[in-house]
Amino acid sequence: MSTTGTAGAGGAEGVGAGVGAGLRERKKVRTYRAISDAAVALFLERGFDRVSVAEVAAAAEVSKPTLFRYFPAKEDLVVHRFADHRDEAARVVAARAEGVGPLTALHRHLLDGLDRRDPVTGLSDEPSVLAFHRLLYGTPSLVARLYAYQGESERALAEALGGDVGARLAAGQVIAVLRVLAEENWRRIEAGESADAVHPDAVAAADVAFRQLAEGLADRLQ
Repeated sequence: MSTTGTAGAGGAEGVGAGVGAGLRERKKVRTYRAISDAAVALFLERGFDRVSVAEVAAAAEVSKPTLFRYFPAKEDLVVHRFADHRDEAARVVAARAEGVGPLTALHRHLLDGLDRRDPVTGLSDEPSVLAFHRLLYGTPSLVARLYAYQGESERALAEALGGDVGARLAAGQVIAVLRVLAEENWRRIEAGESADAVHPDAVAAADVAFRQLAEGLADRLQ
């Protein structure tokens, strides 16, 4: 009886600990989003360089030390929205079906993103997305931070491709192509074209880009 009671108490304690951990994680995610949302709203209203970290912390109702625990640099308040995409290419390669080459998998993934008007492809004319991209590409320090994220994408993809020098060269070319395609889509939409109007050309450009990659990277990615 004593042993059963001890086991029961331990089980309840374990469940409580798990629930507590889950609650803490959800609270952390909510705080993370609240800080970023407050920051982006201020940056869109007044410009990135005209808003201080202290003002962001006040708007998000957190202390500066708390803000820096979530976002080590001011630029991360904006660019972190690309964080989920840092290893996206690597994940696509790792999850590809048997018999599908890495380059084919990445090409298909991009075309799917274009069809869905995924903001990361640059092919989105949603006003909020356009405003965010205008802030991002119009602020040199944010562009520099975005390039740092893309460097992390290269490293992750290179690892998924084998990790050697050839893999690093291939990953660098793939990530550069994805960047150029996204920037071209955004540039045209920013100039006033709709996402639907740009879509056919975006698909054609993706096809050309991946054909060029296939011709130049046949040994690595076919």
